[in-house]
Amino acid sequence: MAKTIIFGLGQWASLAHLYLKHDSPHEVVAFTVDRDYLTECKFFGLPVVPFDEVETLYPPDEFKMFLPISFKRMNHLRADKYNQAKEKGYQLISYVSSKATTWPGFVCGDNCFILEDNTIQPFVEIGNDVIFWSGNHIGHHSVIKDHVFISSHVVICGCCTIEPYCFFGVNSTVRDETVIARETLVGAGALIMKDTKEYEVYIEKTTQPAELRSDKIRSISHKSGG
Repeated sequence: MAKTIIFGLGQWASLAHLYLKHDSPHEVVAFTVDRDYLTECKFFGLPVVPFDEVETLYPPDEFKMFLPISFKRMNHLRADKYNQAKEKGYQLISYVSSKATTWPGFVCGDNCFILEDNTIQPFVEIGNDVIFWSGNHIGHHSVIKDHVFISSHVVICGCCTIEPYCFFGVNSTVRDETVIARETLVGAGALIMKDTKEYEVYIEKTTQPAELRSDKIRSISHKSGG
């Protein structure tokens, strides 16, 4: 059990507070945020302190920290705060949902946020500062390196390597034995069948509306002719 400070005051921080409170041994004791964004002194009834003073008020030899920050700037915003917290001397906890599927020997790095219904197969290696939103499949012997964000219902097949700072949108898929290069952005619904190059962006075409009205369709059965 660790007395933990959460970075942030938004939706991600509120989710982290709920998950840690109800599904972890850790006790959240305070929140911290950059001074320019300090708009309130309490959040969920707990103190909010400026990040530039947090180590004075909550010394790193007594408290740990968790930084559930979004994927902005291809995860660099989260990585920057991760490094700043480390420089202050904090150990960073990870959260792995009790409703995620893992196997003996599973380990991940620090400041990971792994939500419910993730299936993480045997021999998967997960680095530091990685976020898995809910409902993903991570295939056996895959390696997920630092500062990666995987949204929901993403399929990464077996023996893949995901280099740092990658982003995967909802329902994207990576075939087995594929290397996703550093800072690749894989958009929602995209299918990756071969190795990528650094900084590439993959965007699946958006489905276009049909030239008819939904209230004029007699049946939504695929057998209907309209």
